[in-house]
Amino acid sequence: MEINKKRLFLGSCLALITTAMTFAIRARLETVFGPKGIGLTLEQIGYAFTPAFFGFTLAMIFGGPMVDFIGIKKITWIAFVMHAVGIVWTILADSMSSLFLATLFVGIGNGMVEAALNPMVASMYTSEKTKMLNRFHVWFPGGIVIGSIVGWLVMDVLGLSWQIMVATLFVPLILYALLFFGQKFPVTERVQMGISNKKMFASIGKPLFLFMVFCMFLTAASELGTTQRIESLLKESVAVPLLVLAFINGIMALGRLFAGQVVHKLQPSGMLLYSAIFTFIGLWLLTITSGGMTFVAAAVFAVGVTFFWPTMLGFVAEYLPETGALGLSIMGGAGMFSVSLVLPIMGKLMDDANASEALRTMSILPAILIVAFLGLNIYMKKRNKKEQA
Repeated sequence: MEINKKRLFLGSCLALITTAMTFAIRARLETVFGPKGIGLTLEQIGYAFTPAFFGFTLAMIFGGPMVDFIGIKKITWIAFVMHAVGIVWTILADSMSSLFLATLFVGIGNGMVEAALNPMVASMYTSEKTKMLNRFHVWFPGGIVIGSIVGWLVMDVLGLSWQIMVATLFVPLILYALLFFGQKFPVTERVQMGISNKKMFASIGKPLFLFMVFCMFLTAASELGTTQRIESLLKESVAVPLLVLAFINGIMALGRLFAGQVVHKLQPSGMLLYSAIFTFIGLWLLTITSGGMTFVAAAVFAVGVTFFWPTMLGFVAEYLPETGALGLSIMGGAGMFSVSLVLPIMGKLMDDANASEALRTMSILPAILIVAFLGLNIYMKKRNKKEQA
């Protein structure tokens, strides 16, 4: 049986849409469970949402090595089961503890999707990894756009219950299961290359890889920490913050769709530097704008965060391929773990001060990244010159 790359890639995109929709729908649930709803404080909601990220991290850390040993297919079906349980539990949630547990299952499902499907895409498209990982990750912002619009339509336009909004997640969930059912999956690139476990584990201790893990902490927190709490951050600036979230992710989806051209011109290290600059400017603009100008600030921020996640993964896949699925999983896990740390801190800042203070604090992260990626850009240019010499 031959591997059907197109079907597997389409199934992967739908699995990522499921993952991304959970982020948008969770953002809408902030007001449902908040002070004017079920009655949780913003800090409590931050803690209830953290399992989406540390659950994701656990799944990535444990799922990454398992991909090589038990195969991409089994990890993908574990993701499906975790997603299904998490969605049902979210519909039944009525307290901080039940929301916490529901979010944990969803987070593990999301992590397993990334643990299995990032290395699958890299192994299917070995000669254009950064381009195809960006194209795959079109559907993270794309799925957030879908989820944001679905949330707005179901709750704000149609006036239906939040449980119906959550139940819409079953649509992409069932579709990706149908596409993966009965298919032959490829082995990971590390297995294809015959790289030993010893070399794989040794390679994750390389200074360049550790540097990228550190940067992943900051890039992911800058992007997802901000967008996950969009309802509270922008509730005083615009009437419907969820539409700003859809706007941001629409720009991100378009950017990732044409990432191949950008990669060719800037190279991954150059993309990351420009991303950090735009993210910093965008966050500062969000602290001083309101009304229609909020969308202008959001557009600048969106341009900044567009290439962060997939280019970080693409960089590791291209320049540190011996780290294998484990390397990609550590990167994704580090990113999500950082967000789990940031969410309660942002909630505390908003409870004690205001949204502008939280955004100003968040802008410190891309400021650090500007310096880090400037150094990376210089290092990669020197490295490329040596290799060409």
